Amino acid sequence: MAILVTGGAGYIGSATVELLREYGRSVVVLDNLVYGHRNAIDADVPFYEGNVGDSELVGRIVAEHGIDACVHFAAYAYVGESMADPAKYFDNNTVRADRLLKTLIEQGVKRFVFSSTCATYGDPVRIPIDEAHPQNPVNPYGWSKFMTERILESYDGAYGMRSVALRYFNASGATKRCGEHHDPETHLIPLTLDVAAGGSPSVSVFGNDYETADGTCIRDYIHVADLADAHARALDHLENGGVSTHINLGNGVGFSVLEVIEAARRVTGRPIAISMAPRRPGDPPQLIADATKAWEVLGWKPQIADIEEIIRTAWDWKIANPHGYN
Repeated sequence: MAILVTGGAGYIGSATVELLREYGRSVVVLDNLVYGHRNAIDADVPFYEGNVGDSELVGRIVAEHGIDACVHFAAYAYVGESMADPAKYFDNNTVRADRLLKTLIEQGVKRFVFSSTCATYGDPVRIPIDEAHPQNPVNPYGWSKFMTERILESYDGAYGMRSVALRYFNASGATKRCGEHHDPETHLIPLTLDVAAGGSPSVSVFGNDYETADGTCIRDYIHVADLADAHARALDHLENGGVSTHINLGNGVGFSVLEVIEAARRVTGRPIAISMAPRRPGDPPQLIADATKAWEVLGWKPQIADIEEIIRTAWDWKIANPHGYN
């Protein structure tokens, strides 16, 4: 039996494929390579280029490889783009996800781990954010994931599709093999390290007048290897008869934009210039997870929680792969 990993050539997907294989699991990857990288996964991993809404392709993969569970990463995740082109996000992140689920159900696959997001919560009404926090997304990206969570809840009751929706905060860092290579890049740590490496003159700081200690936004950074481990544990939870649920993934500690940049200066030993820019619409002052439930249900706690250690893994990967996967 095998696990289908959709979006397995992407940042978090490839790290999860790497870990599952270390655990001796048989993995098959489906990715349209819009944002993923074929060489982010080993050549001997069965790979299919296509989209998750292609029912004929998904059905063939399930039949040929004996798929008995799916980990679903394949999604578009640029908040700004979702505001400008919401149809793209609802079609890919919700409609195609629904087609994938229907195909899996028809083929008898009833275990599903969903890569969700803290963006389903919207602007926080309390910090830290636990799973009981109201869900009120403020952008189409968040809504597209929110609606897929609701579909999963419905399909559990109607069709017996058991699922774990993992709502994670800021993915970061790298494994020895898998790192962060987006085009365009919007995440703070890789943008900061690009300045340290001489690829950009400065890193933008969007707003310094928030109600935080240094005026910049605070985020909860979670290492990609810890995210991969949580997905493996979620699979185990379902395989052991666990019920459907939704779970936050985070360190429970926040770091401001300026703190992250200063940590990157210490790690790299290089100057990193900043340029101030206006606030971005929809950026909350703080996003910090309460991940107590992850420990209670999955036995999961992050192993790489120190911000400098997280940045060091990303820096090591960048030095080893100066052009990313190109």
